[in-house]
Amino acid sequence: MKKTFKLEGLDCANCASRIETQVAALSGVTSATVNFMTTKMVIEGDDVGFDRIVEQAKGIVKKLEPDVVVKKA
Repeated sequence: MKKTFKLEGLDCANCASRIETQVAALSGVTSATVNFMTTKMVIEGDDVGFDRIVEQAKGIVKKLEPDVVVKKA
């Protein structure tokens, strides 16, 4: 499964890189990219448990960038 999210309020390229690295390391994720210029995050992963992956990714974003809002793109 593959989903794209908008990271509203993302204004730090280093933070985008850290988010990408941590989301990519989650169990079940096959690839994760965060584009700082478009403020989009794309997650690809196992269909089974994908909702869990999304929730964990949102938690990572909140931990690293508390003011960023994750929305479906």
